[in-house]
Amino acid sequence: MAPIKILYVDDEEHNLKSFKASFRRQYEIHTAISAFEARSVLTNTNVHIIISDQRMPQMTGVEFFKSIKDSYPDPIRVLLTGYTDIDALAEAINEGHIYRYITKPWNELEVNNCIINAYGAYNSKVELKEKVSELQKTNDELNRFIYSISHELRAPLASALGLVHLVKLEELIDTQSRLGEYWELLEGCCNKLDDNISKTLQYYKNHRYEAANENIDLKTLTDELIALHKQANNVTDQVAFETVIKQPVEFWGDSFRLEIVLGNLISNAIKFQNPAIENKKISITVKVTTLYAQIMVADNGMGILEENLPKIFTQFFRGNHEKGFGLGLFIVKEALDKMEGTINAKSDLDKGSIFTIRIPNKKPI
Repeated sequence: MAPIKILYVDDEEHNLKSFKASFRRQYEIHTAISAFEARSVLTNTNVHIIISDQRMPQMTGVEFFKSIKDSYPDPIRVLLTGYTDIDALAEAINEGHIYRYITKPWNELEVNNCIINAYGAYNSKVELKEKVSELQKTNDELNRFIYSISHELRAPLASALGLVHLVKLEELIDTQSRLGEYWELLEGCCNKLDDNISKTLQYYKNHRYEAANENIDLKTLTDELIALHKQANNVTDQVAFETVIKQPVEFWGDSFRLEIVLGNLISNAIKFQNPAIENKKISITVKVTTLYAQIMVADNGMGILEENLPKIFTQFFRGNHEKGFGLGLFIVKEALDKMEGTINAKSDLDKGSIFTIRIPNKKPI
């Protein structure tokens, strides 16, 4: 078993010699007469425990621990003080700079017990760090696997949808027949699977892609997304779109994530229309200032139960709707968090919903 490595820091030479003489048979002791020398030791040696005197001329023990906290986070820190310095001790303990403190003159048994306990804490910290690293690696591999599978599924799925559309276009079957019903069912299943795959890819990309900052023309983006989702959801004249875009100034933000947010809201507004209402309508209002962009997407669709509103941004929550995978609004919220944006929802069952988002304008200075 490898010995426990301890760095003892003190500005008094005789204290260093005394400490080393007391514990050198049990542990591997390294000493430093100043914070500067201690840093040199840490550069060359992986120590488990650092014990430092508080009262040193150029840098106190607490200041030393603060200075190495980020560079050397693993070693357990113990403060040695012969003075009643409550404020410094409280600050060091509260901010996590030290594991515990020992008063001077120190007792050999007390110090030894402290070292044993501190080494246990060190091993627990390292083990936790390794587990987190393993978990992160597993999570990354799982994400890459999901992305790869989802990406590979799109090609055969697109072929299947293409075949369905070709059959419909050439009127090879009677849509009123039982066979026609089967083809309609097949198309619906393919569209649902395609939507679920698309949401999975959006979730992956939102987490993996770095945030960008680009000049965005919100009118062009809105018009393109409306056309895209009308086609994807087989909507032509059944739903009327009204857009009011007020962008007197440039808007800078993450176009990829904004496309995810606005695209999902438009897609949902189309999917969850109320079949009982004849004049189906979706309105999109955009207002841009030097500080933010506010986008409101409103519809007169199926609406959401009031008790479900606090849950709609939860992963896999579908509420009172059977359609969908329960990922769309969750991804919207995740993307907005990346952009430091907010979203607010209001809804009345069978009357419609209003989603209002606000995103900071990050125009370069």
